[in-house]
Amino acid sequence: MHVVNLSGITAPSFIFCYTFAMAVRDELCALAQKRILILDGAIGTMVQRLALPEEAYRGTRFHGHAAPLKGVSDVLCLTRPEAVADIHRQYLEAGADIIKTCSFSATSVTLAEYGLAEYAREISEAAARI
Repeated sequence: MHVVNLSGITAPSFIFCYTFAMAVRDELCALAQKRILILDGAIGTMVQRLALPEEAYRGTRFHGHAAPLKGVSDVLCLTRPEAVADIHRQYLEAGADIIKTCSFSATSVTLAEYGLAEYAREISEAAARI
């Protein structure tokens, strides 16, 4: 059984989100009936190809952060959203129908290893906006 926390969500916004999600699901199902849908590839691999230095991961926001952040791809959603958007754009240009968010490690448990647990929700939301 899945438990969903709806605290802070008003009925109209929940209905909109649900209606939007169902419309997207219906559209994807209709497309899948016609052809194979292409999912994007690994975001982390594409981030590694950028060979960004530590400073790029930190940006100005985490300039004085105590832990190293290089390799924490998800933090780029806050510090270098244009880099993440460019990766998504490359996958779409290559023919992807569906792209995933850059939020694989955006959980408080994983981000705690880098002293970023309190940013998990913000990173996830930023990843969804991109």
